[in-house]
Amino acid sequence: MCCKESLLCSKKEGPRCAGPFLFITQLLPFPYLCSMGRIMGIDYGSKRTGLAVTDPLKMIAQPLEMVYTADLKMYLDSYLYEEEVESFVVGWPTNLDGTDTDATQPVKQFIEALRAAYPGIPVETIDERLSSHEAQQSIISSGAKKSKRANKGLIDAVSAAIILQTYLQKIS
Repeated sequence: MCCKESLLCSKKEGPRCAGPFLFITQLLPFPYLCSMGRIMGIDYGSKRTGLAVTDPLKMIAQPLEMVYTADLKMYLDSYLYEEEVESFVVGWPTNLDGTDTDATQPVKQFIEALRAAYPGIPVETIDERLSSHEAQQSIISSGAKKSKRANKGLIDAVSAAIILQTYLQKIS
């Protein structure tokens, strides 16, 4: 039986039917589980942008990769063609006292462009204070070698995962 035939399915259309996951909707009466879209976390930067995604059940955030910001639109188009993303979560840069940083205005412009490019996908923001520092500490504590710890792309992707995990904790 396809997920489209389930009374619990909130999706009821589209090629990304969660048929193999039907047993989950039968065991847990939560219609949102039928929609297997991911949430994408974005740590936007002027040169590099870190990306992270949730698992299909939206429980765990994991780093996806770092993309050069100049190539971000092309990357997102390609990713969205292959995977369903139900929302974006963008890190909002603030100082420790909560005021805007120099990076806040470019992030604001990016969010406007993101909403214009993908009007059907909601965009949320979450405070990204200290996410890069947390990412560095996480990489160090994982036992990574010095060369890996210096990889700014890895730090950006892990920062995006931290931003996304913070969002998941906030909504749960």
